[in-house]
Amino acid sequence: MHPCDTLTGVRAVTPEFLAEHRRDRLEVVTDRLGETIQRDNAGYRHAGVVPLADLRQSCHDNVARVLELLAEAVEVGTVTPRGDREPAYDAARATGRRRAEQGLPLDDVLRSFRIGGRLIWADLVEVGEDALDARELREIGTWLWEVVDETSAQVARSYHQHERALVRADEQQRAELWEGLLHGRAHDPGFARDAGSRLDVPVDGPLLVVCAADLDPVAADLAVSPHASAWVRRTAEVVGLVALRRRSPDGPDEAYVALARLAERDAVPLGVSGVVPGLAGVDEGHRQAALALRAQGTTVGVAGFDQRLAEALLLSAPDVGRRLRALWVDPLLALPGGEGEALVATLDAWVAGGGSATAAARAAHCHRNTVLNRLRRVAAVAGRDVPDGCPPVELDLALRAHRLGL
Repeated sequence: MHPCDTLTGVRAVTPEFLAEHRRDRLEVVTDRLGETIQRDNAGYRHAGVVPLADLRQSCHDNVARVLELLAEAVEVGTVTPRGDREPAYDAARATGRRRAEQGLPLDDVLRSFRIGGRLIWADLVEVGEDALDARELREIGTWLWEVVDETSAQVARSYHQHERALVRADEQQRAELWEGLLHGRAHDPGFARDAGSRLDVPVDGPLLVVCAADLDPVAADLAVSPHASAWVRRTAEVVGLVALRRRSPDGPDEAYVALARLAERDAVPLGVSGVVPGLAGVDEGHRQAALALRAQGTTVGVAGFDQRLAEALLLSAPDVGRRLRALWVDPLLALPGGEGEALVATLDAWVAGGGSATAAARAAHCHRNTVLNRLRRVAAVAGRDVPDGCPPVELDLALRAHRLGL
């Protein structure tokens, strides 16, 4: 049975006792805890990485918080829930972070919290035997261990978070890791496992690779949550890995929506790969995302590789793109007086309209007959066949090559 189901009937003296105990016994318990950890926790004693002043301050702050949380739990019948910003656990989070920085093993850190729980309980029993009855002491003990368990969980969470932060803060290590990923080293299972562990992304799960000319990696990580992600700023680009949630059938669409919001918010173009099968596909995914980004140019928004295949083809074979442009577009632009620009704009509208002269006329703000006359003019100048109602694939690719600046 949960303690909150049996707490009714506890005398008002219990909260008063806990408040008095916290006021009178905090320093005593703090001193005992520091001495006991030094004597009984070999990790602290042998590692020599935690200064005594640091240890005592940590003991003081955490004992104070545990006693505050205990009093609150007894009074309201519940332990304060965890949360990354819950101030009741600030001492626990600070301890986890500092011990990770100092390199003290987490097991030793958590052992010190168990020692602290036992000492607090022993002191409560010693001081409370005359003020409280046995039932009240038992219920206080039950609440105390719930508080200690929750506090220990906060310590572990903060410790692990800071461990990952330390990995990410090592720029040289991260640079080598990312360069290996982007150049295909994740085809080696050992490297892939190491990279997945360090970047906190799945080794074999489906991923999207994202490229941007500039982007805040921290903001990007938050923007795509709850998808796990990892980001790196390279010399000429920012690259991200976005892990798709396996249990969400809308995973890719969900991630694309988050990336689109990010692109609009930061007013940047983003190139996004197709879904790649884990870290072993990151090198190919990076190539796809980079091509999609080049195809997007400076236009704000998300460019998916699968939606930019024609442009990707041209960018992968720029000599072909340049030749297509030379055959179709360059002769038109050589015409004097702006005629060439008008002809190219008409061709763009005609191709976009699927070969409909009526649709092209609406888009180009001219008469349908004007469109037809211009198409005949294109055929004459470029020396290419322009069949009615059916834009040649070569023409479509030539116009795309022109827009890409090939």
